[in-house]
Amino acid sequence: MTKEQCFQLGKITKPFGYKGQVIFFLDVDEPDNYAGLDTVFVEVKGALLPYFIKDLKISGNKATVTFEDISADEAQSLVGCNLYLPLEVLPKLTGNKFYYHEVIGWQVIDSEKGDIGTIASVIDYPAQALFQIMKNDKEILIPIIDQVIKKVDRKEKKMFIEAPNGLIDLYL
Repeated sequence: MTKEQCFQLGKITKPFGYKGQVIFFLDVDEPDNYAGLDTVFVEVKGALLPYFIKDLKISGNKATVTFEDISADEAQSLVGCNLYLPLEVLPKLTGNKFYYHEVIGWQVIDSEKGDIGTIASVIDYPAQALFQIMKNDKEILIPIIDQVIKKVDRKEKKMFIEAPNGLIDLYL
């Protein structure tokens, strides 16, 4: 399993108790969707290794997890490691909802300026996520908010937006 085939579920934040349990931070909108997990991939030294879950209790965006056959020392060594799941585990989204990873490479069409480029990446700042759109050698940053995103066309891989007045002109 490679990172390209996965999405980041969260991170192991600290050990819990003395029996090898750990605390997960689940960086997802609906943590309860993952209550039935039996396996997770843990990134250890750049490799994704499967860890089997014996018990998982979710509270908000945190989960107390007991892995199968792991000691307290091994649990401690996993603190800070990222957690991954295969992309096919993600629930299918409809309407104007999308996952950040799926829109990379999509064409962006503004209601006033027309084709403004291709989404190169999503910059996920704590206060505001942004599309990084590239048009030739120019970078355009557009906030990812409902008021801006008008239509998501998965079939054509296009995002239709209505950027705030003057925002695109700042970049071009």
